[in-house]
Amino acid sequence: MTASPEDLLTYLDGLAIAHRTHWHAPVFTVAEGADLKAAMPGVHTKNLFLKDKDGAFILISAEAHTQIALNQLHRHIGTKRLSFGSPGDMLALLGVTPGSVTAFALMNDTGRKVRFIADAALFTADPVNFHPLTNTATTAISRDDFRRFVESTGHACDVLDFASLQEIQ
Repeated sequence: MTASPEDLLTYLDGLAIAHRTHWHAPVFTVAEGADLKAAMPGVHTKNLFLKDKDGAFILISAEAHTQIALNQLHRHIGTKRLSFGSPGDMLALLGVTPGSVTAFALMNDTGRKVRFIADAALFTADPVNFHPLTNTATTAISRDDFRRFVESTGHACDVLDFASLQEIQ
């Protein structure tokens, strides 16, 4: 069964993870949420659901303004060429739809079919902000609790410094 935003918040409570959720109009892109995010402290994220040429799924959470060159990223993460995963695969694996992709959706990937990669920048600021399984809200948690959340889902948290990749591309 796919978790709802309320299920997520209850799950965070069960892990004793302090969180703050701001409800707002739907936000589909980083640009759409710029004014809203300006009023919320911490680092904001963009999240990409990807699939490599061999069919492996990857979820990337990066600082909102990070430029990610998909045509070169595969070389840095040890995969074949990458493209965006389909909305159907996203829903089946993560329980969310485009615009609502979030690291919190890892709780829906009980089969651990999705590899998770987090931007190193997410571990240098507090709090970190993600959609709570819907694009009509933003939930903030501490960076340490973010790592604890990921671990609680049984997923590894591969950390990649996207800023350093930009310098060499």
